[in-house]
Amino acid sequence: MNFAFAQLITAAMVYALGGLCMKLSDGLSRPLPTALLFILFALGAGLQALGMRRADLGVAYILVLGLEAVAALALSVFVLGESCSPSRLGAVAMVIIGILWLRRT
Repeated sequence: MNFAFAQLITAAMVYALGGLCMKLSDGLSRPLPTALLFILFALGAGLQALGMRRADLGVAYILVLGLEAVAALALSVFVLGESCSPSRLGAVAMVIIGILWLRRT
C-alpha cells in the first residue's frame, strides 16, 4: 500500500468520525461534538487533498466516499446501537466490491 492510498483511507475514517460527531452534536447544539466535527472534517479534507496529489480524481474521491460510508455504518451500529439489516450488509458488500474493482482498474 502506498502513502497516498493510506492518506485516503485515513481521510475516510476521519470523515466518518466527523459524521459521528455530527450526530452527537444534536443539531450543533452541543459544543464539544460540534467543535470536533469541524476539526475532523477539516483534517479529513486535508488528508484527502494530500492523498489526491498522486491519485486519479475519480478513483480517489470514490474510494474516500465509499470507505467513509462503510465506516459510518459500522460506527452507527457499534457506537450508536443502530440496526443493520441483511439488506444493509448487502449494500455494504456492494460498496466494498465496487471500491476493490475501481482500485484494480
